Amino acid sequence: MSSVTTAPARRNMAELITGVVVLLGLVLMLVAAIVGEGRKTDSTGYPLHASFAHIDGLGVGSDVRLAGVTVGQVTDERVNPATYKAEVTFTVRPDIKLPTDSAAIITSDSLLGGKYIALSPGGDETNLKPGAALNQTQGAISLEQLLSKFIFSVTDTLTRANKDAAGKENAAPPAPAKADQP
Repeated sequence: MSSVTTAPARRNMAELITGVVVLLGLVLMLVAAIVGEGRKTDSTGYPLHASFAHIDGLGVGSDVRLAGVTVGQVTDERVNPATYKAEVTFTVRPDIKLPTDSAAIITSDSLLGGKYIALSPGGDETNLKPGAALNQTQGAISLEQLLSKFIFSVTDTLTRANKDAAGKENAAPPAPAKADQP
């Protein structure tokens, strides 16, 4: 009879140990994610500045990409109280020399992904100096704004179609045409 009671006790102990190990693993992964987030900012390279109307979702540590390749990171963002625009400071690798007429565009990684700055090099002969500002910028496009515009457009079109259909039903039928008699 004692062998019957020890088997469930051993099983319960194994389940308890397995549960504790899984919880410890989850805690370690959470700590690694929190600690790793603070180290994301890399300030190697030369700094550049850009001013945007909207930077929705862009944050310190976000990537700066050129032709899809990460060449730097966002190091600072603030609001200019005089212009009410978001001023972003980012770094670019020292081996990347950008023309003075280059553009900075805030783009989404995917529908649910984060934002990054996409650099579009210009064709000017002179290059940007460290600390220079890019004059050609395009802010972030809000997915919520695009969806609301689309929904408004669809509902407006349906409302007009319903009004047109109701107007045709209420209109008098056309008079029958007189037949030509010889």
